[in-house]
Amino acid sequence: MTIMTVSKTLLEEAKALLGELIAFETVSSASNLDMIAHLARHLQESGADVEILHDETGTKANLFATIGPRKDGGIVLSGHSDVVPVLDQDWTSDPFRMEERDGKLYGRGTCDMKGFIAAAVAMAPFYAALNPTRPIHFAFTYDEEVGCFGGQALANSLKELGLKPAVAIVGEPTSMRIIEGHKGCYEYTTRFTGLEGHGSGPERGVNAVEYAVRYVSKLLELKSELQARAPKESRFDPPWTTINTGSLVGGVAHNVIPGKAQIEWEMRPVQRSDADHVKSVLAAFCDEELLPQMRAVCPDAGIETEIIGEVDGLEPVDQNEARDIVMELTGANGADLVPFGTEAGIFQGLGMNVVVCGPGSIEQAHKPDEFLEVEQLSQCLAMLGRLSHKLV
Repeated sequence: MTIMTVSKTLLEEAKALLGELIAFETVSSASNLDMIAHLARHLQESGADVEILHDETGTKANLFATIGPRKDGGIVLSGHSDVVPVLDQDWTSDPFRMEERDGKLYGRGTCDMKGFIAAAVAMAPFYAALNPTRPIHFAFTYDEEVGCFGGQALANSLKELGLKPAVAIVGEPTSMRIIEGHKGCYEYTTRFTGLEGHGSGPERGVNAVEYAVRYVSKLLELKSELQARAPKESRFDPPWTTINTGSLVGGVAHNVIPGKAQIEWEMRPVQRSDADHVKSVLAAFCDEELLPQMRAVCPDAGIETEIIGEVDGLEPVDQNEARDIVMELTGANGADLVPFGTEAGIFQGLGMNVVVCGPGSIEQAHKPDEFLEVEQLSQCLAMLGRLSHKLV
């Protein structure tokens, strides 16, 4: 059975499997267990060793499966099972029933990113028939869209298992371009608790809004400072770590000292040291300046920052086996950077060489009438077919 024959025969199988996956309404607010069980059955029937790793609630799970020997140095094919909601989107067809029209496969998650998952799982029987000497792993996670929580849990699981794969291919929609870098995404909500009072006596209250404004001012200082910290060879656009203040909410009336305020903000670090710097400066600013002033009036005043998500970026590196492999498989002669985030940095943090490469365009992701071109799915199958040469 040749690679070309497999690619042709598997296209219809991959399309059928993708249709099955689209029917699972795995929005991040819902359970993904049925889809994970479905994928587990397919992989087990192909001869894979499958582990289902539940979260603390028991309503979400990661899947980690292996074909080949249980040893270090394997190749991971990674995708997330969750999709974004379709609420208030105007779809031409049922988003959870895949339809093929004019060479395109329509449905929520077709490109982001169940298309890659379907292609990878469709290839599993072929990989198993090779009796590979280098393991091929399948890693399918939960809750990527809301903070990469499943990816972080999977990283912990791999540490506990003591397993160290060498390469990861994250199949996010890149139109089959090779992506070797993207910024991280750190999101926070900072809440201020002051002391309400009448506006005529501001010295007798603790104005939470005013302290929140001072906090935003510090964010703006850091935002400017980070430009000077940009790595000299940074290829990102812009080349430095960015900070964005998304919202500031607080207060109830003109003449009331506000006792509550809240800031939602984020940063997109090009390197982890920038994120560490921002967090340490803000912590010192609160502990040494803002909180002493607030608590001099009201001992119960406080500032609390909730971590919504801290996802490391994928840092471009000179030596990258994953990039070299996928360049060979696709015939590409270079790799790019993208502005959107993925789970790739999590795998890199485990010591793997990582690239992002998958079927479909990010321009279609999260939108109504999301689609994946059949040709893109075919190209992905061809790439994964050629990957077999790296397993034996």
